[in-house]
Amino acid sequence: MRVLGFGDNIVDRFVDRGVEYPGGNCVNVAVYARQLGAEAAYLGVFGDDDAGVFVRGCIEGAGVDTARCEVRTGPNGLTEIETVHGDRRFLRWNGGGVTVSDPIRLRGLDYAGSFDLVHSSVYSAVESELPALRATKALVSFDFSSEAEYRSEAYLALVCPAIDLALVSCGGLEQQQVWSELRRFAAHGTPLVLGTMGEQGAVLFDGENFYHSNAAPAAAPFVDTMGCGDAYLAALAVGLLDAHWSRSALPPGTVIHAAMKRAARFAAGQCSVDGAFGFGRDVVPQPAV
Repeated sequence: MRVLGFGDNIVDRFVDRGVEYPGGNCVNVAVYARQLGAEAAYLGVFGDDDAGVFVRGCIEGAGVDTARCEVRTGPNGLTEIETVHGDRRFLRWNGGGVTVSDPIRLRGLDYAGSFDLVHSSVYSAVESELPALRATKALVSFDFSSEAEYRSEAYLALVCPAIDLALVSCGGLEQQQVWSELRRFAAHGTPLVLGTMGEQGAVLFDGENFYHSNAAPAAAPFVDTMGCGDAYLAALAVGLLDAHWSRSALPPGTVIHAAMKRAARFAAGQCSVDGAFGFGRDVVPQPAV
């Protein structure tokens, strides 16, 4: 089983801890898939600054291949975060650095198309690459995060027909609102839509049926919820792939339920991990200019 993270990487700087960690939706899914036994790689752009060197070294240290990545002149993606009662609060984002300003582009499809699953996100600036990628055998998953700009009808019409699995953050929504939102994504052409709801669990919609899984108890010691949604998606995808998920064949409901329960347990374990997948380092104070 081979999983590729395609797009964003970032340094998550926790200002309340004075520690920064590697991360990014695409990086996290690749790392978690590797932890779950898959062969994993990451394809993206790193800045030529210290942050870029740091995050690439961490990804490789986690056992994920970065050989096809590119380095661009400019800053790596960086976000500043604080933790409030275990939940992340984003304070500042540098726009994604070169990941967004000069994003990765596919140089042919032989490499990316050879994977069983390719995962990307709204922070990766690769929307134009998705239709060609989905023309290969690789299944495509995509994280829509929670911002309104990525929920517009125009954006869904652009992305949904080119992917196989959508990850949608639905925290704070009532049940009927979650179902309505998942149906909206499906109506735009995505065969599987996963809504994550934090402590309320997750719901998967296949265009006809809704499958619900409760959240598993958070692992101790509790640190924060960083990476939990990515962990859930990675574990669910690996479970479905292991059951021979393909574009023409979705595993039966019993298999889906079992995969969702395993994903909930894996995501709960993420609550005891520092950052997305560890590798934290102390933030060095920058001299005043």
